[in-house]
Amino acid sequence: MAWKLADRTLDLSRPIGAGIVNVTVDSMFEGARSGTPEQAVADGLALAEAGFEMLDVGAVAAKAGPPVSAEDEAAALVPAIEGLVGRDVPVSADTFSVEVARRALAAGATVVNDISGGSEEMFGLVAESGGGYVLMHIEGPPRVDRPWREYDDVVDHLKSWFEGRVELARGLGVAEEQIAIDPGLDFDLSPEQDLEILRRLGELRALGLPLYVSLSRKDFIGAVLAGSWEERLAPSEREWGTVAAVTLAVREGADVLRIHDRSSLQAMRVAAEICRPIGSVA
Repeated sequence: MAWKLADRTLDLSRPIGAGIVNVTVDSMFEGARSGTPEQAVADGLALAEAGFEMLDVGAVAAKAGPPVSAEDEAAALVPAIEGLVGRDVPVSADTFSVEVARRALAAGATVVNDISGGSEEMFGLVAESGGGYVLMHIEGPPRVDRPWREYDDVVDHLKSWFEGRVELARGLGVAEEQIAIDPGLDFDLSPEQDLEILRRLGELRALGLPLYVSLSRKDFIGAVLAGSWEERLAPSEREWGTVAAVTLAVREGADVLRIHDRSSLQAMRVAAEICRPIGSVA
């Protein structure tokens, strides 16, 4: 498996870790709030030094909240990207704003990580840039709370949803090798649905696209650890639950893990070696 970015093609014969950098003061995990572009650059360089193979930089919290203007988002995101590119670690821009994505790509980002599920305008930009694109499943606009949806089979629904969105993207000029797919755990999905997707993650590989799995310190992990959604543990208490989820996601074929912690990076690497087919080159 390989993934084409703007300036390189990533070999995904082993999974890679995308370290999370948030130029925010309100992201869900307080341990990943860089606050300023300068601090984001320092934090991102520390993640790269720790061995993360990609940096995912965002400037708007994914949780529900009021709109953030493109100007304000770009003012935080673009300087952070400029400070992190050119260091042999690809940088992705975590944004669902087409205008911000355009500026981030101009600043050197080689991937757009889009939690909106895509749009014709975004697909057009990605086609024009030739960069990588993370297509995430979501059933409505980002940053808006909605009731969980019921599906006859949540994995079959995701496969059908991705097939339709990828077909649209390809029709607008996006090459299939540019696209990675993210099941969007916690976005419009209940903890039970999240767990079912992780159990059957390998079924999504039938789509032939890299699996980008963002599960670090997610709410479903807090709910599992506490035994209920209402009493779910805070993000700061979800590190080792994340380690378990990362390990099993690797076993089921995850190609890119978007994670906060070095503990998860270690788990990813050890799991990958354990799961490596006998006789393959180390």
